[in-house]
Amino acid sequence: MKAAYQVILCSSKTAAEMLQIQTMLNLQGLPLIAENGAVVQLDVHWENHPHYPRLIAGISHSEIRLVLHKLREKEQFKFTTFDDVDDQVISEWTGLNRAQSALTRLHEASVSLIWRDSDERMAQFVARLNELGLQFVPGARFWHVLDASAGKDQAANWLIEAYRQQWHTRPLTFGLGDGPNDAPLLDVMDYAVVVKGLNREGVHLRNNDPQRVYRSQNEGPDGWREGMDYFFSHS
Repeated sequence: MKAAYQVILCSSKTAAEMLQIQTMLNLQGLPLIAENGAVVQLDVHWENHPHYPRLIAGISHSEIRLVLHKLREKEQFKFTTFDDVDDQVISEWTGLNRAQSALTRLHEASVSLIWRDSDERMAQFVARLNELGLQFVPGARFWHVLDASAGKDQAANWLIEAYRQQWHTRPLTFGLGDGPNDAPLLDVMDYAVVVKGLNREGVHLRNNDPQRVYRSQNEGPDGWREGMDYFFSHS
């Protein structure tokens, strides 16, 4: 018997990090979306699915790493990837402990980096990535390079279809996010909560219909609860 709802985590974090978070939240066994949609962990009960246990979108971490190495060597772009440093440095960057930092380095289909060049050079870098079938996704503190075919929206749509096949009905979807890179995910949800955040760019959606979208007044966990309370009280 399936639960009334499924809580699916979606993040730029690695699957290894998110599996640990799932356990902390007692969500183990459920699907998750990692690395900005480049990795989808399937439900533990879907062992007969052809992509079980994990779907990887596009090219692998090692292939992207090689592309970045060649671009840096040939065109002298300035950036530092997580592969360039050890766990101690990542711990200093993120505030995580050494064990957590080790999980942060376990990318499967993307590369995280700190950009250390000009905005003009970034535009050139993005153009080169696009030519090579890759994309450059901003995060709260780091940038992420992944296959152009990947994305939180693509991963969410894939999971929605997988649930439809499992349940024989399309699930009603709620999405919550607080950053610009959450916009693609929120755009494919039936209902969306834009949690107030610190990012100056804000979250810009294609469909801002107030019947579908709620923007919280509070930040962080209070904003997430506010958004869910709003929709549950109006359902």
